[in-house]
Amino acid sequence: MLIDETLILKDIEAANAEEAIRLMAGNLFERGIVKESYIEAIVEREKNFATGLPTKGYSVAIPHTDKEHVNEKAISVAILKDPVDFVIMGEDSETTPVKLVFMLAMDESHSQLELLQRLMQIFQDDETLNSLAHAESKKKIKDSLVNLLNFQLKGGE
Repeated sequence: MLIDETLILKDIEAANAEEAIRLMAGNLFERGIVKESYIEAIVEREKNFATGLPTKGYSVAIPHTDKEHVNEKAISVAILKDPVDFVIMGEDSETTPVKLVFMLAMDESHSQLELLQRLMQIFQDDETLNSLAHAESKKKIKDSLVNLLNFQLKGGE
């Protein structure tokens, strides 16, 4: 699983959810992690299956799409300068202002499910979300995520 500083976008400015998704997907494509088809696929999937999640702290979104658009497993994180509205998962039009976007590029369905479950545990901790949102460096965000995701691994497996 690739989590590196080139996949962490800090203080990005986006007018809306689609712009944020395109920025992140474009970055993954430029690095060869996903195929060009990933960009449109993830935008379309978000329109049909929204991924906004209201949390106690900052709302988050976890856009992802099908494995055939992925070259290499990775997770990209964007901290938005100003929150943008994402439609809430399972809703048609109700939105939540999202500050943190976790974009998944997964090459197997079951590993995507495991990762989503681990991320859900992180999302329930508003202190963790707050520290990710305000981390002063990409390295700190990366180190936190690696710790959090590995830490979760030990608990359940």
